[in-house]
Amino acid sequence: MSTYPQPEGKSGASRKPVTVNALADLRRRGERIVMITAYDYPSAQVVDSAGVDMVLVGDSAAMTVLGYPTTVPVSIDEMIMLTAAVRRGLKTPLLVGDLPFGSYEVSNEQAVSTAVRFVKEGGCDVVKLEGGGESAERARAIVRAGIPVMGHIGLTPQTATALGGFRAQGVTAERARSVLEDALRLQAAGCFSIVFEAVPAKVTTAIMPRMKVPVIGIGAGPDTDGQVLVYHDLLGIFDGFQPKFAKRWANMRSAMIDAVSEYADEVRRSAFPAPEHCYGIKQEELEQFIAETELSVPVQANSSSRRPVEAVSHAANGQQ
Repeated sequence: MSTYPQPEGKSGASRKPVTVNALADLRRRGERIVMITAYDYPSAQVVDSAGVDMVLVGDSAAMTVLGYPTTVPVSIDEMIMLTAAVRRGLKTPLLVGDLPFGSYEVSNEQAVSTAVRFVKEGGCDVVKLEGGGESAERARAIVRAGIPVMGHIGLTPQTATALGGFRAQGVTAERARSVLEDALRLQAAGCFSIVFEAVPAKVTTAIMPRMKVPVIGIGAGPDTDGQVLVYHDLLGIFDGFQPKFAKRWANMRSAMIDAVSEYADEVRRSAFPAPEHCYGIKQEELEQFIAETELSVPVQANSSSRRPVEAVSHAANGQQ
Protein backbone atom coordinates (compact mmCIF):
# COMPACT_ATOMS: atom_id res chain seq x y z
CA MET A 1 0.00 0.00 0.00
CA SER A 2 1.85 3.10 -1.22
CA THR A 3 -0.71 5.75 -0.29
CA TYR A 4 -2.97 6.19 2.69
CA PRO A 5 -6.66 6.79 1.95
CA GLN A 6 -8.15 9.65 3.92
CA PRO A 7 -11.54 9.01 5.55
CA GLU A 8 -14.59 10.38 3.77
CA GLY A 9 -17.10 11.37 6.42
CA LYS A 10 -17.23 9.61 9.77
CA SER A 11 -18.47 6.22 8.64
CA GLY A 12 -15.12 5.11 7.28
CA ALA A 13 -17.05 3.12 4.65
CA SER A 14 -14.76 4.24 1.82
CA ARG A 15 -11.51 3.62 3.69
CA LYS A 16 -9.28 0.63 3.14
CA PRO A 17 -7.93 -1.34 6.12
CA VAL A 18 -4.97 0.43 7.72
CA THR A 19 -1.68 -1.47 7.50
CA VAL A 20 1.75 -1.19 9.08
CA ASN A 21 3.04 0.22 5.78
CA ALA A 22 0.24 2.79 5.70
CA LEU A 23 1.30 4.05 9.12
CA ALA A 24 4.88 4.40 7.91
CA ASP A 25 3.58 6.38 4.93
CA LEU A 26 1.69 8.69 7.27
CA ARG A 27 4.87 9.34 9.22
CA ARG A 28 6.88 10.06 6.07
CA ARG A 29 4.28 12.61 4.99
CA GLY A 30 4.18 14.21 8.42
CA GLU A 31 0.51 13.35 8.96
CA ARG A 32 -0.56 12.62 12.52
CA ILE A 33 -1.64 9.09 13.49
CA VAL A 34 -4.75 8.68 15.63
CA MET A 35 -4.89 5.76 18.07
CA ILE A 36 -7.40 4.93 20.79
CA THR A 37 -8.26 1.98 23.00
CA ALA A 38 -11.41 -0.11 22.74
CA TYR A 39 -12.48 -3.15 24.71
CA ASP A 40 -15.73 -4.48 23.25
CA TYR A 41 -17.89 -4.69 20.12
CA PRO A 42 -19.89 -1.44 20.51
CA SER A 43 -16.84 0.68 21.40
CA ALA A 44 -15.04 -0.82 18.40
CA GLN A 45 -17.89 0.25 16.14
CA VAL A 46 -17.77 3.78 17.57
CA VAL A 47 -14.04 4.30 17.03
CA ASP A 48 -14.19 2.68 13.60
CA SER A 49 -16.95 5.06 12.55
CA ALA A 50 -14.94 7.99 13.90
CA GLY A 51 -12.14 7.20 11.45
CA VAL A 52 -9.21 6.44 13.77
CA ASP A 53 -6.09 4.74 12.42
CA MET A 54 -5.21 2.27 15.17
CA VAL A 55 -7.16 0.59 17.94
CA LEU A 56 -5.43 -0.84 20.99
CA VAL A 57 -7.12 -3.46 23.12
CA GLY A 58 -5.04 -2.33 26.06
CA ASP A 59 -4.47 -4.14 29.32
CA SER A 60 -5.98 -0.97 30.78
CA ALA A 61 -9.18 -2.99 30.32
CA ALA A 62 -8.19 -4.65 33.59
CA MET A 63 -9.17 -1.43 35.37
CA THR A 64 -11.68 0.26 33.05
CA VAL A 65 -13.75 -2.81 32.17
CA LEU A 66 -12.94 -5.71 34.50
CA GLY A 67 -12.62 -3.80 37.78
CA TYR A 68 -9.11 -4.85 38.81
CA PRO A 69 -7.08 -2.34 40.87
CA THR A 70 -4.16 -2.46 38.40
CA THR A 71 -3.36 -3.94 34.99
CA VAL A 72 -1.30 -6.76 36.48
CA PRO A 73 -4.04 -9.36 37.27
CA VAL A 74 -5.64 -9.51 33.81
CA SER A 75 -5.12 -12.88 32.11
CA ILE A 76 -4.30 -13.91 28.56
CA ASP A 77 -7.74 -15.49 28.15
CA GLU A 78 -9.49 -12.31 29.33
CA MET A 79 -7.46 -10.16 26.95
CA ILE A 80 -8.06 -12.47 24.01
CA MET A 81 -11.79 -12.50 24.69
CA LEU A 82 -11.87 -8.69 24.65
CA THR A 83 -9.65 -8.54 21.56
CA ALA A 84 -11.92 -10.91 19.65
CA ALA A 85 -14.95 -8.77 20.52
CA VAL A 86 -13.21 -5.64 19.22
CA ARG A 87 -12.13 -7.48 16.08
CA ARG A 88 -15.79 -8.18 15.26
CA GLY A 89 -16.59 -4.48 15.47
CA LEU A 90 -13.71 -3.14 13.36
CA LYS A 91 -13.44 -2.75 9.59
CA THR A 92 -10.66 -0.24 8.97
CA PRO A 93 -8.24 0.50 11.86
CA LEU A 94 -5.15 -1.58 12.56
CA LEU A 95 -5.93 -3.74 15.60
CA VAL A 96 -3.25 -3.94 18.30
CA GLY A 97 -3.40 -6.63 20.98
CA ASP A 98 -1.72 -5.79 24.30
CA LEU A 99 0.23 -8.72 25.77
CA PRO A 100 -0.56 -8.82 29.51
CA PHE A 101 1.93 -8.99 32.34
CA GLY A 102 3.51 -12.42 32.73
CA SER A 103 2.67 -13.57 29.21
CA TYR A 104 5.99 -12.81 27.48
CA GLU A 105 8.73 -12.07 30.03
CA VAL A 106 9.88 -15.63 30.77
CA SER A 107 11.34 -16.56 27.39
CA ASN A 108 11.25 -15.89 23.66
CA GLU A 109 9.24 -19.08 23.24
CA GLN A 110 6.62 -17.88 25.70
CA ALA A 111 6.45 -14.48 23.98
CA VAL A 112 5.97 -16.00 20.52
CA SER A 113 3.38 -18.47 21.79
CA THR A 114 1.34 -15.69 23.41
CA ALA A 115 1.58 -13.47 20.34
CA VAL A 116 0.41 -16.31 18.10
CA ARG A 117 -2.65 -16.81 20.31
CA PHE A 118 -3.53 -13.12 20.06
CA VAL A 119 -3.39 -13.29 16.26
CA LYS A 120 -5.13 -16.65 15.82
CA GLU A 121 -7.76 -16.39 18.58
CA GLY A 122 -8.08 -12.65 19.09
CA GLY A 123 -7.81 -11.66 15.45
CA CYS A 124 -5.40 -8.79 16.04
CA ASP A 125 -3.09 -7.52 13.31
CA VAL A 126 -0.13 -6.77 15.58
CA VAL A 127 0.80 -7.09 19.25
CA LYS A 128 2.24 -4.68 21.81
CA LEU A 129 4.58 -5.32 24.72
CA GLU A 130 6.08 -3.09 27.39
CA GLY A 131 9.64 -2.17 28.26
CA GLY A 132 13.11 -2.14 26.74
CA GLY A 133 16.00 -4.39 27.77
CA GLU A 134 14.87 -8.01 27.70
CA SER A 135 11.60 -6.94 26.11
CA ALA A 136 13.58 -5.95 23.02
CA GLU A 137 14.71 -9.55 22.67
CA ARG A 138 11.14 -10.75 23.08
CA ALA A 139 10.04 -8.28 20.43
CA ARG A 140 12.76 -9.48 18.07
CA ALA A 141 11.63 -13.10 18.49
CA ILE A 142 7.99 -12.23 17.79
CA VAL A 143 8.93 -10.21 14.71
CA ARG A 144 11.00 -13.14 13.43
CA ALA A 145 7.90 -15.30 13.86
CA GLY A 146 6.13 -13.02 11.39
CA ILE A 147 4.04 -10.91 13.78
CA PRO A 148 4.55 -7.12 13.82
CA VAL A 149 5.30 -5.67 17.25
CA MET A 150 4.63 -2.28 18.82
CA GLY A 151 6.95 -1.35 21.68
CA HIS A 152 6.07 0.69 24.78
CA ILE A 153 8.56 2.66 26.88
CA GLY A 154 8.63 5.41 29.49
CA LEU A 155 5.92 4.74 32.04
CA THR A 156 5.12 1.05 31.66
CA PRO A 157 2.05 0.34 33.85
CA GLN A 158 2.76 -3.39 34.15
CA THR A 159 6.00 -2.62 36.02
CA ALA A 160 5.02 0.74 37.51
CA THR A 161 6.00 -0.40 41.01
CA ALA A 162 9.61 -0.87 39.92
CA LEU A 163 9.52 2.61 38.36
CA GLY A 164 8.39 4.25 41.59
CA GLY A 165 4.70 4.33 40.78
CA PHE A 166 2.61 5.98 38.09
CA ARG A 167 4.86 8.96 37.43
CA ALA A 168 6.64 10.56 34.51
CA GLN A 169 9.81 8.87 33.29
CA GLY A 170 12.88 10.59 31.90
CA VAL A 171 12.77 13.59 34.24
CA THR A 172 16.50 13.30 35.00
CA ALA A 173 19.38 13.11 32.53
CA GLU A 174 20.04 9.49 33.52
CA ARG A 175 16.43 8.41 33.13
CA ALA A 176 16.08 10.34 29.86
CA ARG A 177 19.10 8.45 28.55
CA SER A 178 17.40 5.17 29.55
CA VAL A 179 14.28 6.17 27.60
CA LEU A 180 16.42 6.84 24.54
CA GLU A 181 18.30 3.55 24.91
CA ASP A 182 15.07 1.58 25.29
CA ALA A 183 13.61 3.27 22.21
CA LEU A 184 16.66 2.48 20.11
CA ARG A 185 16.74 -1.15 21.31
CA LEU A 186 13.12 -1.69 20.35
CA GLN A 187 13.64 0.03 17.01
CA ALA A 188 16.68 -2.17 16.30
CA ALA A 189 14.66 -5.24 17.31
CA GLY A 190 12.25 -4.57 14.45
CA CYS A 191 9.30 -2.87 16.18
CA PHE A 192 7.15 -1.13 13.57
CA SER A 193 6.08 1.54 16.10
CA ILE A 194 6.77 2.55 19.70
CA VAL A 195 4.56 4.15 22.36
CA PHE A 196 6.16 6.82 24.56
CA GLU A 197 4.17 7.20 27.80
CA ALA A 198 4.58 9.94 30.40
CA VAL A 199 7.86 11.27 29.02
CA PRO A 200 8.71 15.00 29.31
CA ALA A 201 7.80 16.72 26.05
CA LYS A 202 11.27 18.20 25.58
CA VAL A 203 12.88 14.80 26.06
CA THR A 204 10.58 13.37 23.40
CA THR A 205 11.44 16.24 21.05
CA ALA A 206 15.15 15.57 21.54
CA ILE A 207 14.73 11.83 20.84
CA MET A 208 12.48 12.07 17.78
CA PRO A 209 15.29 12.73 15.23
CA ARG A 210 16.77 9.34 16.19
CA MET A 211 13.53 7.50 15.51
CA LYS A 212 12.86 5.83 12.16
CA VAL A 213 9.48 4.29 13.03
CA PRO A 214 6.19 5.95 14.07
CA VAL A 215 6.20 7.10 17.69
CA ILE A 216 2.81 7.29 19.40
CA GLY A 217 2.62 9.53 22.43
CA ILE A 218 0.49 9.40 25.54
CA GLY A 219 1.60 12.16 27.84
CA ALA A 220 4.79 12.61 25.79
CA GLY A 221 4.14 15.97 24.16
CA PRO A 222 2.99 17.09 20.70
CA ASP A 223 6.06 16.16 18.65
CA THR A 224 5.36 12.43 18.36
CA ASP A 225 3.96 11.00 15.12
CA GLY A 226 0.59 10.34 16.72
CA GLN A 227 -1.37 10.18 19.95
CA VAL A 228 -3.25 7.50 21.89
CA LEU A 229 -5.77 7.85 24.70
CA VAL A 230 -7.93 5.48 26.69
CA TYR A 231 -11.52 5.37 25.40
CA HIS A 232 -12.99 5.66 28.90
CA ASP A 233 -10.82 8.68 29.75
CA LEU A 234 -11.60 10.52 26.51
CA LEU A 235 -15.35 10.03 26.95
CA GLY A 236 -15.44 10.53 30.72
CA ILE A 237 -16.79 7.04 31.47
CA PHE A 238 -14.18 5.82 33.95
CA ASP A 239 -14.54 7.18 37.49
CA GLY A 240 -11.06 6.21 38.67
CA PHE A 241 -7.77 8.09 38.56
CA GLN A 242 -7.44 10.51 35.66
CA PRO A 243 -3.81 11.03 34.57
CA LYS A 244 -2.47 14.47 33.68
CA PHE A 245 -2.35 13.64 29.97
CA ALA A 246 -5.99 12.53 29.71
CA LYS A 247 -8.29 15.17 28.23
CA ARG A 248 -12.04 14.60 28.38
CA TRP A 249 -14.10 15.50 25.34
CA ALA A 250 -17.35 14.36 26.99
CA ASN A 251 -18.77 13.40 30.37
CA MET A 252 -20.59 10.23 29.41
CA ARG A 253 -20.63 8.76 32.92
CA SER A 254 -22.78 11.60 34.19
CA ALA A 255 -25.13 11.28 31.21
CA MET A 256 -25.34 7.51 31.72
CA ILE A 257 -26.17 7.89 35.42
CA ASP A 258 -28.86 10.45 34.59
CA ALA A 259 -30.43 8.16 31.99
CA VAL A 260 -30.48 5.10 34.26
CA SER A 261 -31.89 7.20 37.12
CA GLU A 262 -34.71 8.41 34.88
CA TYR A 263 -35.43 4.82 33.84
CA ALA A 264 -35.58 3.70 37.49
CA ASP A 265 -37.92 6.60 38.34
CA GLU A 266 -40.30 5.82 35.47
CA VAL A 267 -40.45 2.14 36.41
CA ARG A 268 -41.28 3.00 40.02
CA ARG A 269 -43.98 5.45 38.91
CA SER A 270 -45.42 2.89 36.45
CA ALA A 271 -44.74 5.37 33.65
CA PHE A 272 -42.69 2.76 31.79
CA PRO A 273 -43.51 0.76 29.78
CA ALA A 274 -46.08 2.94 28.04
CA PRO A 275 -48.49 1.62 25.38
CA GLU A 276 -45.99 2.38 22.60
CA HIS A 277 -43.52 -0.01 24.21
CA CYS A 278 -45.98 -2.92 24.37
CA TYR A 279 -46.90 -5.62 21.84
CA GLY A 280 -50.54 -6.09 20.82
CA ILE A 281 -52.82 -9.03 19.98
CA LYS A 282 -55.98 -9.15 17.87
CA GLN A 283 -59.12 -9.09 20.00
CA GLU A 284 -60.46 -12.34 18.54
CA GLU A 285 -57.18 -14.12 19.28
CA LEU A 286 -57.24 -12.81 22.84
CA GLU A 287 -60.84 -13.94 23.34
CA GLN A 288 -60.03 -17.42 22.00
CA PHE A 289 -57.02 -17.66 24.31
CA ILE A 290 -59.14 -16.60 27.31
CA ALA A 291 -61.90 -19.06 26.46
CA GLU A 292 -59.53 -21.99 25.97
CA THR A 293 -57.60 -21.39 29.16
CA GLU A 294 -60.52 -20.26 31.36
CA LEU A 295 -58.58 -17.19 32.40
CA SER A 296 -60.29 -13.91 33.19
CA VAL A 297 -60.11 -10.93 30.87
CA PRO A 298 -56.92 -9.00 31.72
CA VAL A 299 -57.28 -5.59 33.26
CA GLN A 300 -55.82 -2.70 31.28
CA ALA A 301 -52.28 -2.17 32.47
CA ASN A 302 -52.04 1.39 33.77
CA SER A 303 -51.18 3.11 36.99
CA SER A 304 -54.81 3.51 38.11
CA SER A 305 -55.56 -0.21 37.85
CA ARG A 306 -52.37 -1.46 39.49
CA ARG A 307 -52.79 -3.36 42.75
CA PRO A 308 -50.17 -5.05 44.88
CA VAL A 309 -49.42 -8.62 43.72
CA GLU A 310 -50.63 -10.05 47.04
CA ALA A 311 -54.02 -8.34 46.73
CA VAL A 312 -54.46 -9.62 43.18
CA SER A 313 -53.68 -13.17 44.33
CA HIS A 314 -56.29 -12.95 47.09
CA ALA A 315 -58.87 -11.62 44.65
CA ALA A 316 -58.22 -14.57 42.34
CA ASN A 317 -58.97 -16.93 45.20
CA GLY A 318 -62.15 -15.10 46.24
CA GLN A 319 -60.47 -13.75 49.40
CA GLN A 320 -60.99 -10.04 48.92
